[in-house]
Amino acid sequence: MLRPIRTLAVAAAALALVSACNSASTNGNDSGRAGEKPGNRRGLTADSVKVGGIVSMTSASGYSKKDTDLGARARYLRANAEGGVNGRRIDYLGAQDDGQDPAKNMAAARKLVQQDKVFAVAPMSSVTFSGADFLEQEKVPTFGWGTLPSFCGPKHIYGFNGCLVPTPGGTLNQTWPEGIAAVLGGARGKSVAVIANDSDAGKFGIRTFRQGFAGAGFTVSYAKASVPATAVPSDWSAYVKEILESNGGKAPDAVVSVMQTPNNIGLFTALKRSGYKGLLSDPTDYDPGLLAKDATRQALDGVYVLLQFEPFESDSPTMAQFKADIRAAAGGQDVPLSMHMMTGYMAADLFVSIARKAGTDMTVESFQEAAQSFSDTGTLVGDRAEPKGQKDSFGCGALVRLRNGTYEVAVPFKCYEPVPFT
Repeated sequence: MLRPIRTLAVAAAALALVSACNSASTNGNDSGRAGEKPGNRRGLTADSVKVGGIVSMTSASGYSKKDTDLGARARYLRANAEGGVNGRRIDYLGAQDDGQDPAKNMAAARKLVQQDKVFAVAPMSSVTFSGADFLEQEKVPTFGWGTLPSFCGPKHIYGFNGCLVPTPGGTLNQTWPEGIAAVLGGARGKSVAVIANDSDAGKFGIRTFRQGFAGAGFTVSYAKASVPATAVPSDWSAYVKEILESNGGKAPDAVVSVMQTPNNIGLFTALKRSGYKGLLSDPTDYDPGLLAKDATRQALDGVYVLLQFEPFESDSPTMAQFKADIRAAAGGQDVPLSMHMMTGYMAADLFVSIARKAGTDMTVESFQEAAQSFSDTGTLVGDRAEPKGQKDSFGCGALVRLRNGTYEVAVPFKCYEPVPFT
């Protein structure tokens, strides 16, 4: 059963769309075949497949995932150079900007399906995914970073590295806890504080990481989704005080932030000024572009960043291919690499890989059938398999550390055994 979107206004809008969208689904590029379900060939012609994206290009905090679009373009550019998807050219329309706004996310999903009539949405990268129920209802294969509950369960929605916020009965990716344990010389006797934004994504993050760190052997001394999601606090003193007294009146051994860059800069700066000497970590700030400003570089110096893909410092053939594809999409220019490029690239890569398996006479149904038995190995996110990835993560990752203006691999890319989520 689909998990409902937790905003009543959005849920009402989704319900209101059902009847209108059902009729829109029949307006595909093909007239269809006898007995075929309406919308099964939407976005398909004999020589093309239409794909769009939804990305938070802008946000109220100034945080941007715009590089996600370039990453997707890079992968589609190479796919088309290789002959497309079984002879069909990928017609990538680019990404709609949802501004991290639930209403805009829904509007973007509706536009892509009803007006642009896309076959698939890849990438979808935002902290909000209010369009998830609508896209699932319309049977639109959708690919993105599985950091939201909607990537865990729906039949047509796929996380490029699996489901990262599972329901009970699924499993937890242990890359972060195990990586930090490796840096600290083990988890036994060590404490960790986890902080997130006061949002659905933040609350799910707290729930999963609390269990994951405890499962690795840490004492979780603090775990709150308490930071406003709509604006970066100007005063972090109250949060810092709580964190530094959380371990029986003492500071924890590690502080883990499940937030975006502007919040991380504020929190980490405040912790350092307080004299905190423990480990700092987040899953966001692997971006050479952040190093251009002295204040940002200083705030993030020493921070361990979680990656769920091979570090850019890797010399593997797959990483070399990624870099070459990004360079080609950027017009032959060397551009600073970012994790958002990787999320767009791998979302597109998973779509392309399944679509090629679906064969020349691809429909939504044949695409879904191909996904049910899909697997491959040795990708930039490790070994992949569906439908496993709609319930579990692929379990791989690394930690990098920013030191003196340079990222260094602190814990190499590795796959860890996931643990049950209860």
